[in-house]
Amino acid sequence: MHSPSPARGRRPPRLPLAAQVLLGLILGFAVGLALPALGSGASRAVLAVAEPIGALFVNAIRMTVIPLVVASLVVAVATAPDPRVVGAIGARSLIAFVAIVVAGAVFGAFIAPALFALSPLPADASAALRAAPGAAPAAAAAAMPSVGQWIVDLVPANPFRAASDGAMLPLIVFALALGFALPRISRERGEPVVRFFEGITDAMILLVRWVLAFAPLGVFALAVPLAMRAGGSAAGALVSYVVVSIVLTAGFALVVLYPLASIGGRTSLARFTRACLPPQAVAFGSRSSMAALPAMIESARDRLALGATITGFFLPLSTATFRAGSAVQQTVAVVFAAHLFGVQLDVARLATIAITVALTTFGIPAIPGGSILVLAPVLVAARVPPEAIGVLLAVDTIPDMFRTTVNVTGHMSVATLLERREVRSETTAGDG
Repeated sequence: MHSPSPARGRRPPRLPLAAQVLLGLILGFAVGLALPALGSGASRAVLAVAEPIGALFVNAIRMTVIPLVVASLVVAVATAPDPRVVGAIGARSLIAFVAIVVAGAVFGAFIAPALFALSPLPADASAALRAAPGAAPAAAAAAMPSVGQWIVDLVPANPFRAASDGAMLPLIVFALALGFALPRISRERGEPVVRFFEGITDAMILLVRWVLAFAPLGVFALAVPLAMRAGGSAAGALVSYVVVSIVLTAGFALVVLYPLASIGGRTSLARFTRACLPPQAVAFGSRSSMAALPAMIESARDRLALGATITGFFLPLSTATFRAGSAVQQTVAVVFAAHLFGVQLDVARLATIAITVALTTFGIPAIPGGSILVLAPVLVAARVPPEAIGVLLAVDTIPDMFRTTVNVTGHMSVATLLERREVRSETTAGDG
């Protein structure tokens, strides 16, 4: 009797996409570091192939990001529950979300530069990167507009031109205004428009997944010229990026989110910490806030004794829209990209990056690496070469684990705070 071979007809298991992308980065660095030893002729031949492939990959990402962010923000605002229906907790949620993501982005924008300055790239490597095709143009040194002009530019006179120029912040203002207006016109006119933007969102997410299927090749093509021009210092810079991302993302949770729950939510720090551990473990392993939602609901209900409004309404809403960790880590990513390519960021440009990143977090697609993908227009606005996005994507797995864990901590922290405020409001109303 012949026993069937279990291996026959089976395909060998494929590496996860994150591992494939990291492998592409490593191979790209290896090839780029070896090119100078092969002579200028071989180097030019390899670069003639690698640079167009890398540019195509970056352009494919940029092609999807602006429609995705605008459409998802329109849908999020247009379909959000009316605070008059769900009570004051809806308005308080929005206030807390905006305040925390802005604080997180500012935290990252003004601390990360000092940390990256501790490990500067050699001057010749920075100069080579700036001189590379597609690197930061001369306009990078242009002065920022005055405060008054910056405020005026927030409202785009022509949203289509803003999209063409990659001006993300005015586009976000337009998307928020449109999303706010749609539910306030007649249903037969407003609902088809909302469904149109829902279709755009779904289609763009599918396109992003198709683009990400080629991420290993794209990252390889981007890493080859980066390693050849910056040498081994670029690899060291990537290590510093991962370390700074972890330190600042975790630091924001310790400095802001835990005290917010403990002091604002009147909950002991030990109790809140224990309640956060189960959903944090799921988030860290899965890199998905949505996967951690059941554990969040269970911990909020059983360990923190939060009410049904919080567990049934707020936590699902928060998981879909609020990302405290992403606000910090995305800003660190933009600052690092500027550091890598030698782009100077003054206070005004750092403030613009922080505000744009904070608002963009509400439109992050629910896919692995989604936080990094929406950085493309922010990089363009900061005059940083968008090619940096491929390198950031390649090393995003570890920062994403911490980023998602802090996102979950933010959900639990604000839930605890809002529960305390809700109980206080009910008590005050009862006393009246």
